[in-house]
Amino acid sequence: MNLFNYIHLCSVFKKSVVEVLDTTLRDGSQTANIGFTLKDKIRIAQELDQLGIDYIEGGWPGSNPKDKEFFMKMKDISLSRAKIAAFGSTRRKGIRPEDDVSLNSILEADVDVAVLFGKSWDLHVRDVIKSSLEENLEIVYDSIHYLKEHGLKVIFDAEHFYQGYKDNREYAMNVLRNAEKGGADVIVLADTNGGTTPIEVFEVTKNVRENISSRLGVHMHNDIGCAVANSLLALSAGATHVQGTVNGLGERTGNADLIQILPTIYYKMKMMVLNGEESMKKLKQVSKLVYELAGINPNPYQPYVGENAFTHKAGVHVDAVIKVPRAYEHLDPTLVGNNRKFVISELSGTSNLLTYLKNIGIEIDKKDPKLKKALELIKEKENMGYSFDIAPSSAVLIAMKALGIYYPFIKLDYWKVIGENSGMSIAVVKVNSNLEVSEGVGPVHALDKAIRSALVKVFPEIASIRLTDYRVILPGEVKNTESLVRVTIEFSDGTNMWKTEGVSTNVIEASVIALIDGLDYYLQVNKKIKGALSSLEV
Repeated sequence: MNLFNYIHLCSVFKKSVVEVLDTTLRDGSQTANIGFTLKDKIRIAQELDQLGIDYIEGGWPGSNPKDKEFFMKMKDISLSRAKIAAFGSTRRKGIRPEDDVSLNSILEADVDVAVLFGKSWDLHVRDVIKSSLEENLEIVYDSIHYLKEHGLKVIFDAEHFYQGYKDNREYAMNVLRNAEKGGADVIVLADTNGGTTPIEVFEVTKNVRENISSRLGVHMHNDIGCAVANSLLALSAGATHVQGTVNGLGERTGNADLIQILPTIYYKMKMMVLNGEESMKKLKQVSKLVYELAGINPNPYQPYVGENAFTHKAGVHVDAVIKVPRAYEHLDPTLVGNNRKFVISELSGTSNLLTYLKNIGIEIDKKDPKLKKALELIKEKENMGYSFDIAPSSAVLIAMKALGIYYPFIKLDYWKVIGENSGMSIAVVKVNSNLEVSEGVGPVHALDKAIRSALVKVFPEIASIRLTDYRVILPGEVKNTESLVRVTIEFSDGTNMWKTEGVSTNVIEASVIALIDGLDYYLQVNKKIKGALSSLEV
């Protein structure tokens, strides 16, 4: 039977319950330029528990005071499902288990579960810890046995196992056998340098599964971009315990991303994991929280939960998805807490535009020639430097004008900004024949205040609008001081959000265009199509 037939049989017939250990708080915190506070770690642990994670690896209590304090604080926090695990290494050579700092720090953490890593690659044994191969076998056995004698569940991580297996198969397997003899509850095969290919992982894991009786797990790193694939193939080969981090955080290029692994296990491989569909629907929420606490912008291209994971841009795709979502979507986005989006761009067809208009209550015949004209105008603007997939509300305004359903609520006659050395700016604007002067922190703030002051007298609802994000992008090559700039502004009225943009060789002029569009869009939708804004995806 070849590999692919075997995997297919596993996905169809195998109904294993997969255990999950999350190491975001330990391995994930080793990501370059990331540092979780104690408060962050506790909050993430609580969120992981709500997700249904089986084991939360809280840290290495023997390595730093913060991890030690984490275990102490968690004693006062009730978890519904997850068990907190403490991480540590096997005893040092020449040291008895009862005298080893790392082992005793795990006991002092007062947890029910220990995650213990030890050497399984003879290169590390000889050249890193400078031990004999026989002594390392004793180290593995003694360390696990010591913790088991104290009543802990022990998960043994065989560090660099796949590399060790390829270099010295018999010795790597002897390490696992000694771990099993010591009483390890779970034996985890770790691809610590992340360099093993999926086919190798499958073959090695399958062989190990046939030769040990303990529950088998895997811990994958992403150095060749295969951590997720390696984890899934290991499960297909017989592993029933998987480790990883939220969003794939971790040293170097990161660990296996549980956000990708979990829904694939449940929906694609038909294995039971966590709380099933209930857990899967929380994935985007958990992913977002960890990004926020890590101080990283979410990856819009992340499978399953990214903002673009179920976003459709090409007109052919949009037309098909509207009719039959399965035509271009491998999964209902709501099953992982995400949602479907359509964007407007130079690649769009009329279906994209119709969808946006319909979402704000405007019904247009698909054969209306004005619709084609609107699309041509949008594409011309994108050719000038606009990017309406980022700020679709500006594209909607263009379409409304082309369709003859636009009313000019705002007429900007004049604007000027004066900057001061103090950082303050004064803006003078003439809007709808009203002259206004305002001072602000910087030119955009001053202009926003002045324009708003002129409009709020006629449209008091404008007062509820806030600027929630402001970004300047250079859409093309920077050639000189007159290169094009694109300004994107995000607005909110407290309930809904929308984005508009302006393009110019002058960053302030681009900002004015985006500002006016944002306020104009709000008025168009709320004056002409009452209450329809809430259904729009931006």
